Amino acid sequence: MANASGLLVIERILRDRQGIWQQVVEDRSLTRLTSQMLLSSVVALACYGAVLGSFHSVLMALTSAVKLPLLFLVTLAICLPTLYLFNLVFGARLSVRQSLALVMVALTVTAMLAVAFAPIALFFLITAPDYGFFKLLNVAILALSALVGLRFLTGGMRVLNENGLLAPEKPAVEAAPDEVPAGAPAVPATVGTTPANGGSGGTTTLTAPAPVQAPVVPPGYMLTPIAHPHERPVRPVKPAQPTPPSMTLLYVWILLFGFVGTQLAWTLRPFFGSPGMKFSLYRDIDGNFYAEILRTLSHLF
Repeated sequence: MANASGLLVIERILRDRQGIWQQVVEDRSLTRLTSQMLLSSVVALACYGAVLGSFHSVLMALTSAVKLPLLFLVTLAICLPTLYLFNLVFGARLSVRQSLALVMVALTVTAMLAVAFAPIALFFLITAPDYGFFKLLNVAILALSALVGLRFLTGGMRVLNENGLLAPEKPAVEAAPDEVPAGAPAVPATVGTTPANGGSGGTTTLTAPAPVQAPVVPPGYMLTPIAHPHERPVRPVKPAQPTPPSMTLLYVWILLFGFVGTQLAWTLRPFFGSPGMKFSLYRDIDGNFYAEILRTLSHLF
């Protein structure tokens, strides 16, 4: 499974996501993994773009097959430097390869889910060829696929946080020379006494019993006592890592990615092709994506 290549990389992502995150944490063979995800994403988005443009004509299907992968890749190129610099400013220790691989996992999941919905989109194109409904249906499919992909992105960031990659590296603290390590045996104490007859004889040495040492508990762990010998033992509970600022800013970056992507989609339109207009590669930039969605909803209902 670790050697899955090409389009089969999505199977590894879905079946062995912990292995993917561990590979990102270790910064191991990320160039090959990212290339596989890039290939699968471009092919999947091209297939789904062809479905979008098939509403108008074969020529529109071909151009949409090119423009949809271009939309996601250009959005990624615009927003990735911001994510990387966010991490650097707040002390995260992610490399460029790790940041790119992390985002490419989300993009691959989004692309593969979108192409999985392609038969449904084709079904409604054949049975209910209404332009407004078809446009809203595919916007909803892309939005749902993107939400699932972003869940993978936030899950990967949490794994990186658990491995300490989203926080600055803590300097090693050396113990003082005269500091006694925890759990070391106590030094026997000697008590000097004077003979009862007041003579000048030697002193009697009494050795105090060594104190009972408490169990040594690693820092950050808590031990749960077992109430009954037949009860199942409770594993030590490690407290959760605090949420670093870079994790909070990830959600801000996701919103930024969404705004950039939707505006770029509006700039690269048409993807569907209005049935009352001739084929054109681009349209004049007027209005915005959200106003068009509201206008379509008002006409549909």
